[in-house]
Amino acid sequence: MAEKFEPLASDVLRAPLFGSLISGLHIDNCRVILDLGSARAATVDLFNRYSCRLDIADLSTGLDVLNSQKDPGLLREQVESMFPACGQEATDVVLCWDLLNYLQRPALTAVMERIASRARRGTLVHALIIYSSRRMPTIPRIYFPCKKPGDESGNFDHLTAIPVTIEECDAPQYSPDYLKRCMQGYYIERAILLSNGMQEFLFRIS
Repeated sequence: MAEKFEPLASDVLRAPLFGSLISGLHIDNCRVILDLGSARAATVDLFNRYSCRLDIADLSTGLDVLNSQKDPGLLREQVESMFPACGQEATDVVLCWDLLNYLQRPALTAVMERIASRARRGTLVHALIIYSSRRMPTIPRIYFPCKKPGDESGNFDHLTAIPVTIEECDAPQYSPDYLKRCMQGYYIERAILLSNGMQEFLFRIS
C-alpha cells in the first residue's frame, strides 16, 4: 500500500506592513507586482482586484545555482534569466517573502540590482527576515495573503506560511546594516518585529 502523504502544518501570521502595502493600492490605478515566490491562486486573486499585473519569478528553484556562482558576470546573467520580461512598464511592488534569507551576499546583491533595474524610483519591496531564530527550513516557505480568521473586512494583513520540508539549516540572521550593504539604492522605510520572531521589512528604492 502506498504511503499516504500528510501535508505539513501551515501557520498564519499577522503582517501589518504587508497589509499597509495592500491598502495603498487603488482599484483605478494599475500596478505591476513582482512576486519572487511560486504562483499562488490567493495572490493572483488578490491583485486582480486592483487591476494589477502580476509577474512571477520563482527564485527558490534556482537558489543553489545562484549561491554557487563565483563569476559576477555569469551570476548577473543567471539572475536575469530567472526574471520574466518587464516590457515598458516599471515594477511598482516586489514581494520577496522569506527568500532573502536564502541568498548569500553576491547572489543577494545581484538579485536586488536586477530588481532595481526594472523598477521605478519609489518602488516598495516587502521582505521577511529571520531575526531571533538560529535555524530555518532548508527550503523557503510558501506564502500567500489571507485575512485574519473570522475577519469579514477587506483587510489582507495576514499571511499563510506553508513549510515545504522539516529539514533545517542555520539561519543567517541578516541585520539591517548587512542588508543595506547588500542592497545599494534601497532604504528601509519601515521594519516591525513579528510575533514569530521574524522582522517584516518595507524597503523603498531611492
